[in-house]
Amino acid sequence: MASSRSVDPAELRAAVLAVSGWLRGDGPDPARPELAAAVRLSLKALAADAPGRSVEVRVPPFAAVQCVEGPRHTRGTPPNVIETDPRTWLELATGLLDWPSAVDAARVTASGSRADLSHWLPVVRL
Repeated sequence: MASSRSVDPAELRAAVLAVSGWLRGDGPDPARPELAAAVRLSLKALAADAPGRSVEVRVPPFAAVQCVEGPRHTRGTPPNVIETDPRTWLELATGLLDWPSAVDAARVTASGSRADLSHWLPVVRL
């Protein structure tokens, strides 16, 4: 899914709005396809906003993208890896959660000198 093509802002916004009640804690759990679409589109938007291949952002089980300028990684486990769950990613992507708080609460694992997304978040506002 590491495409550099831009994301249609209306499509991204619709996907995120479909899960926004759940993210805020006042709506039902989203259907798996809705959650997957919101995660994938928001990660794709991040990759478009922060082009590069020095950091890999993983949100299992839905997607992973490479982003951020720097030394390109081509084989094995990248030196800069960020991993989190779908809910935490979407809270970060929408600005409901800030990067330092997510890292401090161990809701995100980030390894490597470039594994800090605070400059590129949020990718969409609710």
